[in-house]
Amino acid sequence: MANVTKDEILTRLNDFREYCGMSKATFAASIGMEQTTVNNQFLGKRSLSLDLVLSTLNAFSELSGEWLLRDRGDMLISKYSDTPEAMQLKYSERIEKLISTIETLQETIDLRNRLIESLQSEVEQLKKQVN
Repeated sequence: MANVTKDEILTRLNDFREYCGMSKATFAASIGMEQTTVNNQFLGKRSLSLDLVLSTLNAFSELSGEWLLRDRGDMLISKYSDTPEAMQLKYSERIEKLISTIETLQETIDLRNRLIESLQSEVEQLKKQVN
């Protein structure tokens, strides 16, 4: 049996991404990794990481690990073999949830920044009163 190479695994990851109709940015967001990190691995600027493999398998339960790592069997576990269109819709919904979460977190950050500015202003006023 021939040894499996990292390049072959990256090729299968890219095949899966394309099958699902996801951009590299969408794929990276779906697995919770930085887009530049994922891109650098796909481009060969960085070696394939275990984080990329595990994050992908954890995020996409329909993806066959046996296919990804050994090129055995089908890309998708049979109970998940949806059409590419159905999978794309599923991932679009997942991305929409991620975007909503990001927007909520940004609102929280904005509120905290306003609070910090207010507190800094109070500190400056107190300093003036002390002097």
